Amino acid sequence: MTENLVLKRIGKVLVYILLVAAALGILLPFYWMVMSSIKTNNEVFTVPIKWWPDIPQWQHYVEIFAKSDMTTWLKNTLLLSVVVTFMQVLTGSFAAYGFSKVRFPGRDVLFLAYIGTIAVPWQSYMIPQFRLLSDMGLANTLWSIIALQAFGAFGVFLMKQFFETIPEDLSEAARLDGLSEYGIYARIMMPLSVPAIASLTLLTFVTTWNDYLGPLIYLRNPDLWTIQLGLRTFVSQYDADYALIMTGAVLSTLPIAIIFLLGQRYFIEGIASTGLKG
Repeated sequence: MTENLVLKRIGKVLVYILLVAAALGILLPFYWMVMSSIKTNNEVFTVPIKWWPDIPQWQHYVEIFAKSDMTTWLKNTLLLSVVVTFMQVLTGSFAAYGFSKVRFPGRDVLFLAYIGTIAVPWQSYMIPQFRLLSDMGLANTLWSIIALQAFGAFGVFLMKQFFETIPEDLSEAARLDGLSEYGIYARIMMPLSVPAIASLTLLTFVTTWNDYLGPLIYLRNPDLWTIQLGLRTFVSQYDADYALIMTGAVLSTLPIAIIFLLGQRYFIEGIASTGLKG
């Protein structure tokens, strides 16, 4: 018994050591990026690596706004990310409620067909979709990105998996009390689905924030550029100013890191819960 206990403790220690080493390996590039943003250009690629600058160059975070249209890029990216995330959560949860709690002919077949669109790469229908949105007059507007990403099969799948873990007795009792399907969705299902909503919100926000190909195709006006398009242009103009480029990279990554840190508990709980049934 004593030997088994010792072996278990040694095993746990080794697992923690491996996890810490893996975490450090993942965080190290981000640390280097942040430190490089407050270094001088000569310090960024010095050998051996300088893990802390001699004199932190905090003025880079002011200088990048003066040398680029960073305010516009951040504003456009934040606007698109918030609107698309809201629409995905709304449409995904609403469709998921119908697929999981409402009985109608062909429900399962329709759901499988809709979820099957996840396997179709966007590049295969990118050109006809562009022609369609151009004919509708949405090209070169932020509405094009919103129309592209406001609906997603993955969000429906994620929310449906969570809704199916909620007992059907709650819905039946609400119907007997005279509550409509819209009322059940808004007053029962959504309040109980905070973890799944948080997971979908985080995943959608990160995907929209980091999207490059969509804005590259549809947003030609510089006043409409997102931070990903803006940083590409900025890098081409200041390709030798490595510290300033790293500053832009930090600004593009920071909102995602903050959102994940604030919602990681709900995110992990939501992902774990959606895998319990289905």
